[in-house]
Amino acid sequence: QLRAARAMLHYGEEPPICANYGTGAVFFSGCTLRCRYCQNGVISAGGAGEALTPEALRETFLRLIDEGAQSIDLVTPTHFLPSILPALTPRLPVPVIYNCGGYESVETLRELEGLIDIYLPDYKYADPELAARLSGARDYPAVALREMYRQVGGTELNEDGQMRKGMLVRHLVLPGYLSNTLAALDTIAALFPARDVFVSLMSQYVPMGNLPAPLDRGITREEYDGALSWMELCGLTGYWQDFSSATTEYLPDFGDKGLLCSD
Repeated sequence: QLRAARAMLHYGEEPPICANYGTGAVFFSGCTLRCRYCQNGVISAGGAGEALTPEALRETFLRLIDEGAQSIDLVTPTHFLPSILPALTPRLPVPVIYNCGGYESVETLRELEGLIDIYLPDYKYADPELAARLSGARDYPAVALREMYRQVGGTELNEDGQMRKGMLVRHLVLPGYLSNTLAALDTIAALFPARDVFVSLMSQYVPMGNLPAPLDRGITREEYDGALSWMELCGLTGYWQDFSSATTEYLPDFGDKGLLCSD
């Protein structure tokens, strides 16, 4: 059953997503991945969230737009897609963002064709063995990124710098696995025309829970600087975070505020 933990104007996404007014983010409960280092475990595996119908979800989208959201951000929606699709029809009057962990099948993505304006996937791993060990997903697919790009094409911004269409790929730098980051950036650069897809290189990793080394520490400045240098050498365009972003202060609050929908 469709469940979501928060629906809110969110300012924590990349600049062209949030623009000046924030994106209308709906954080769905659960996840298709099982990342050992998950930063949002309270909703991905902890059961937080409220049940709602597709009709109530549609009302939530419209409420967020009334509050000023210039886009709708579907955060980790994949496993609820059959219930989300009816809420996206008819087309909303603002861009719709598919914000996912990157673990998608082409068949699933094709159900979204014509309904999604912006794809905002993670690309966590270039190494299938690492994907299996850390996220239970040996078949973590680069092929999903190609299907997303086929649907929306190159990035388009409006006169205010807000993203209206296209793709922005995120990669979280993990401590002790810099070689995976370099290979992931290589893969992204090989898949897409130069400067056609934005990349967000994230430094915000925080150890959550009882983790084995090297995941029990934050990333070092040397690791992040190395990743930034490689991103530049790959000719990738995009965004990076201040090194001070590695703090729980930037994680959304999934406490007792509720979904705030009108069902």
